[in-house]
Amino acid sequence: MQKFPMTGKGLQRLEDELRKLKSEERPAVIRAIAEARSHGDLSENAEYHAARDRQSFIEGRIIELEEIVSSAEVIDPSTLSGDQVKFGAQVSLVDEETDKEATYQIVGVHEADIKQGLLSISSPLAKSLIGKKSGDSVSVPAPGGDRTYEILAVTYG
Repeated sequence: MQKFPMTGKGLQRLEDELRKLKSEERPAVIRAIAEARSHGDLSENAEYHAARDRQSFIEGRIIELEEIVSSAEVIDPSTLSGDQVKFGAQVSLVDEETDKEATYQIVGVHEADIKQGLLSISSPLAKSLIGKKSGDSVSVPAPGGDRTYEILAVTYG
């Protein structure tokens, strides 16, 4: 079975989503299907078909989350140290072309959210950063051409 590395926070978020789907979303969609059925002819009942589509999505997501949660390998970044970038690191960078600074934490694929500064370990940027140190420059392939970043700081915890 494939293991999915992730932080404790990432696992907690997925467990919360799974709990909500099972305890709130699933019962709500079952009620919506029952309500739509009571309206008669199902072949032309848009509410019924929409509820069934929603049920299909919810059940699929529950199966996906159960697999991820059961295969999670929690890595606690606070137990890590060093000056090299690895899973769990907070990395501060500056774009050498625009001087724009950003800080990301390198996390598992299933917890990544770039808007929250959570960068997937499988992203091109994270792959370029792994093993590098503060002061190093990295080149990252991007759609508009390669981007170059300087690593300002690497922290854990």
